[in-house]
Amino acid sequence: MTLGLQLKDYRLTTAEILYFLPDHPGLLQSYIWQDLDLAPRFPALRRFLEFWQRELVGPLHSIRIATGGQIRPASVRHASHMLRLH
Repeated sequence: MTLGLQLKDYRLTTAEILYFLPDHPGLLQSYIWQDLDLAPRFPALRRFLEFWQRELVGPLHSIRIATGGQIRPASVRHASHMLRLH
């Protein structure tokens, strides 16, 4: 299933979500979210953030997003040296 999604241009997406603690509004907590998603609109991440704002108490502060590249053939390198150990 993962390969099928990757062929449809889904990419591994990681989001670092910083949010305020409900009991201590001066402190920030970090949450890492990771899933396959479509860049640059990120519909799965948007659904998760909508759920967060609707259901969870901690208000959001900021979100950093990193996404992987498209799938490509594996790269092959030839060895430049060969050593033999007895």
